[in-house]
Amino acid sequence: MPESIALQPADVLIIPRWLLPMEPTGALLTGHAVAIRGETILDVGPTEELERRWRPRERVELPDHVLLPGLINAHTHAAMTLLRGIGDDLPLRRWLEEAIWPREMALMSEAFVYDGTLLAAAEMLRGGITTAVDMYFYPEAAARAFAAMGMRSVLGITVIDFPTPYAADADEALAKGLAVRDAWRDEPLVSFVLAPHAPYSVSDETLERIATLAAQLDLPVQIHLLEAAQEREESLARHGETPLQRLDRMGLLGPGLIGVHAVHLTESEIALLVERGAALVHCPTSNMKLASGIAAVPRWLEAGIAVGLGTDGAASNNRLDLFQEMRHAALLAKVGQGRADVLPAMQILELATIGAARALGLEHRLGSIRPGKAADLVAVALDAVETQPCYDPCSHLVFVAGREHVSDVWVAGRRRISGKILLLQENNRPLSALAQNWRQRIQLQIR
Repeated sequence: MPESIALQPADVLIIPRWLLPMEPTGALLTGHAVAIRGETILDVGPTEELERRWRPRERVELPDHVLLPGLINAHTHAAMTLLRGIGDDLPLRRWLEEAIWPREMALMSEAFVYDGTLLAAAEMLRGGITTAVDMYFYPEAAARAFAAMGMRSVLGITVIDFPTPYAADADEALAKGLAVRDAWRDEPLVSFVLAPHAPYSVSDETLERIATLAAQLDLPVQIHLLEAAQEREESLARHGETPLQRLDRMGLLGPGLIGVHAVHLTESEIALLVERGAALVHCPTSNMKLASGIAAVPRWLEAGIAVGLGTDGAASNNRLDLFQEMRHAALLAKVGQGRADVLPAMQILELATIGAARALGLEHRLGSIRPGKAADLVAVALDAVETQPCYDPCSHLVFVAGREHVSDVWVAGRRRISGKILLLQENNRPLSALAQNWRQRIQLQIR
């Protein structure tokens, strides 16, 4: 008889009913398992093979679940969770100028950002989001909050050309943000992106400096782009060129640029983005709520643009819920194009996982379940009465299931949600009480 082969150690062996690895495209596997060691996916394969190969410290059986990569929220403003529902039913510019910016000027502080981000991270983790790209101020406070929740974050070094409580001008905002990046450079769950707010709120001088820093530091750039219809006309009147032409002239329109919203792109602008290798982020719920319009996402994908999904902030959504974004993205595309066959469920799931990772330049670590990638995973239970019967788990993830069906979440190999219960790494303050304290304070300020 052949000699028995000693089992090798693993930390966790996860055995789901269905495994949705996202690579290769379209694969939905049964009878497969995932082994984790440390922060990394160790092995993926038929369950019987992995059981013969690995001796896990923990075995997790998910008999009625889909296991898929952790969802990636490619654009949000986490701290604005504290402003959820303020400024409803206003168009974008009025929403910013009348409802949001004045209150931010009165309220913004390290405590505001830390507490708001803590609440946002809890909400996102409960909904299967393991990575968030956050564009806001006080990035050090945001980094501490995401780290306290054990969630992966890409933090914006946010720049806007008017004074805020965070910084007197763009130069100070950049200096502070870069200092935070230096201080957190060894934290594996935190990375950074340069984040000029929008072409209409950032000067040529500042955009030129950001382009230089992006090249020197090899940092991507995320920016709000053509979210509202009037942005093109205002840019032409003010600068004699469109927002994309300005970014191109500054040297920003390239593989490191991530444009957010992009609702009002023309065909020639889509072609320019393809030529330059830029990526886009679609925020369908925010676009609907602010009446910004319907982005031509099927056209972006047909052209070959890397696309991710984002929630935007809770002040303009009002949820940090990628299951909602997936459903809305699919339905908006179908009604906007007048074609029921555009953006099928598998393609939508890609936008929330491997597509978002590609748009952010993180596909080498995130977005799919493959050996060597980060063990960021989410399990969705499909055993509830409202999810039965289930003929196509991928369709169910987009059109039936919601964040309430997320049962378990791992970030970098560590379980953050277990049986729908949030596991805090530190800071055991009751989150509901934290939210109520801010509600009372903000209501007083509103009056």
